[in-house]
Order: sequence, then structure tokens, then C-alpha cells
Amino acid sequence: MSFYDDMLSKFSTPAPWSAVNESTVLEPFSYLTSNPGKNILDRLIGAFNAWMDVPADACATISKIVNMLHSANLMIDDIEDSSHLRRGKPVAHTVFGIPKTLNAANYAYFLAQQEIFSLSQNSRLSDEQMIAMFTGKTPISNNSRSPTESIFAEEMISMHRGQGLELVWRESLQCPTEEEYIHMVNGKTSGGLRITIKLLMACATRNVDVDYIPLVNLIGILYQIRDDLLNLASPAYSAGKGFAEDLTEGKFSFPIAHGIRANLADTRILELLEQRPTTDELKAPVVDYLKTETRSFEYTLGVLDKMESQVRAEVARLGGNEGLERIIDALHVDGATSRK
Repeated sequence: MSFYDDMLSKFSTPAPWSAVNESTVLEPFSYLTSNPGKNILDRLIGAFNAWMDVPADACATISKIVNMLHSANLMIDDIEDSSHLRRGKPVAHTVFGIPKTLNAANYAYFLAQQEIFSLSQNSRLSDEQMIAMFTGKTPISNNSRSPTESIFAEEMISMHRGQGLELVWRESLQCPTEEEYIHMVNGKTSGGLRITIKLLMACATRNVDVDYIPLVNLIGILYQIRDDLLNLASPAYSAGKGFAEDLTEGKFSFPIAHGIRANLADTRILELLEQRPTTDELKAPVVDYLKTETRSFEYTLGVLDKMESQVRAEVARLGGNEGLERIIDALHVDGATSRK
């Protein structure tokens, strides 16, 4: 009972937090990050920094921030999508449970936000300049947030709006138009890249007046549509995440939405999405339908070719960038990816 003596004094300072506690709470996060992906964010940071010359310490902090956000997003996405595999391994929530995984992901968001505070001293722009440059909006409070905090808030809102809209479509079985889908992706997927490049721009020491955001937006859209196609068409992708997993998730990906709208009288795709199929036997005929009847794979490849050409042209206009060109080469998809 002596513990309860003088409680006001005991709790006048923050409670102790041990390294063991930290490790335990972040265990689902550590599980995911111990199996790294393609490291696209760090490659983008390196490539864009060839233009901007951001100090090394700021680059390291930006890398830490965006990789934490990316991993936390993946954990929550896997829960929302009822996924089973991530990078060829069981997803975090099937190992640690949904409650602990959700808490770890949300905790990682706030740890990333904490890093934003340390980055603010490297920013070269005022809050007003940053908001005007990137959003055209008036800050909520001109004196309450640093430029980097404004970037963080703006893009976290954008990503959650995009993800939320995609979930609304899925749960209501509402197929978006191509234009609606592209705008959603620009919020969700491009938002994750924009926060990276905006933070670099805020700390740049060279080419400080160049706006790289249109290029980043296009790379994000290119990346997502490519991912959508590979989910259905690539055996290598299936090995890491499962065959045509977007059909199991009930997701209106780009090729799936195209296939539905190519023949609205044929409801077989919608009916399958509503079932959330788990077997290859159910999914394979719809994949073949998208490939051979609606030619959605071919159409998606055409869209990717157009977008890739525009990305390459913009990189050239900005002066060329070997690192970015290598990334674009790696993202290139051709007809050979189509399932035989």
C-alpha cells in the first residue's frame, strides 16, 4: 500500500518508459521492417537529392520519417484488406493480432511526427511560403506550425482521404471511373512520395525554386497502376503476396475497374469481388477475362507507356537525373509480364 502514499508527487513527472517496453510495443512494426522491400523511398531520396543537396543529417531524418510512415501504412493496409502475405511472409496482424498491430502502427505515426520537430530547424522556408508553394491554402495558424509540420499534416490528410475513398468504393461495391481512380491514387500513393520530396524541398540548398511536385505526383500514379497490373499479371508478385490478391480484397484496381466498365452488362467481376474469393480456381477465369476479353491488361500497359514517357520527358526537362532514370527503368513493364 505504500506505493499509493504521496501520489501527487509520484505522478508530477512522466512515467518511466524502458527500452524493453518500447521494443515490446513496436514488435509488429519491427517484424515488418525486418523483411525490407524494394527500398524505393530511399532510392527516390538519393535521386532527388542529386538536384537539391539537402544536408546529410536532414536526409537521414527524412528517410527515417518516411520509412516509418510507409511501414505503418502497410500494417494498417494489411488489416483493412484482410491480407495474408506481405513480402512473402505472414502479415503482422496474423502473427501479433489486430489490436497490437494497430497500436504499433499508430504509435509509429506519432514517432515519425516527433522526428518532424527535429527536422524543422533545417527548413529554409517560412510556414506561409511553404503553404503557398504546395497547397495554395492559408495555414490553420500562421505561428503554430513549422513548414515541415505543415507538410506532414497536409500529406497525412491526403493519404487517409485517398485510402478512405478506396475503402468506400470497396465496401459499397461502387466501381470508380478512371478519372476518379487516378485522383484517389494521387491522394493515397502519390501522397506518400510527396511528403518525402516536399521535406527535401523544404531543406534544399540548391535548385530551391524548382517545383518537383508534378513529377512526383506522376511517379506515384505510375507506381500504383503498375502495382495493380502486376498484382494480376505477374507470377513473381503472386509469390510474395498471393495470386490476384486484389480480387480477394474486393479492390477496384485500375485493370479491374477498366474491365468492369468495358462491359457494364457483364457483372461477373462485380459478383466475384462481392464474394471476396480466396481460391485460384475462382479467380483465374476472371483474370483471363480481363486479359483476353476486355483486354484490360493491354489497356493498362498502354496507359503505363504514356505515363512513363511523360515522366521521362519531365526528368529531362529538369536537367536529367541518372538515379531517377534507373528507378524509371526498374518500374518499366512490358507485355512479357502478362500471365501465360
